[in-house]
Amino acid sequence: MRVQLPADWKAVLAEELKQPYFRKLSEFIDKERAEHQVFPPEEDVFNAFKLTPYESVKVLLLGQDPYHDEGQAHGLCFSVKPGVKRPPSLVNILQELHDDLGCKVPNNGYLVPWAKQGVMLLNAVLTVRAHQANSHKDKGWEKFTDAVISALNKRQRPLVFLLWGAYAQKKIKRIDTQRHRLVTAAHPSPLSSKKFFGSKCFSAVNKALEELGETPINWQLPDL
Repeated sequence: MRVQLPADWKAVLAEELKQPYFRKLSEFIDKERAEHQVFPPEEDVFNAFKLTPYESVKVLLLGQDPYHDEGQAHGLCFSVKPGVKRPPSLVNILQELHDDLGCKVPNNGYLVPWAKQGVMLLNAVLTVRAHQANSHKDKGWEKFTDAVISALNKRQRPLVFLLWGAYAQKKIKRIDTQRHRLVTAAHPSPLSSKKFFGSKCFSAVNKALEELGETPINWQLPDL
């Protein structure tokens, strides 16, 4: 696996990339790509890092597993490329955004404008075998992305951690909640969306950013 990390993140995660588990993970991914279809494409795996530099992260939004159907995953949690049908969780996210901040629901689910403003859209697991959810779970990715959370936690400039659902909220133990801000809500998937709706998590993130002296996020996505 080619680790296409930008220089800033590579420096921050240098020790992690040398670990035996990461070498094993790379070998596993190479074997999977040789024998199966794997999402996202290799050049997209580290897009969350490419689009949001380490020092620019204002918000960390943690997802779990990449989308596993054709053409969906492109390295940012919850996001799909323009022209791709929006999965149910993303439909619910955009609905809550409309209800919370009055944002118009766009004609796409491409979340790159958020990433460019400092919202790091990180999945806990960065690859998946086509049509098999969680197929790359417990292969080493979680250890790597935990190291990313720890690296952000250590950063001098505080940020907001936006954690949806029980899986993401398990990471709270890695976060110094005295320094950083925490915004939590139920997961936006249809299974828990009743609790997600009305959480007003987007306005809560912007309020927390303002309290930290940061510019709030413009959550409105453009039509494409």
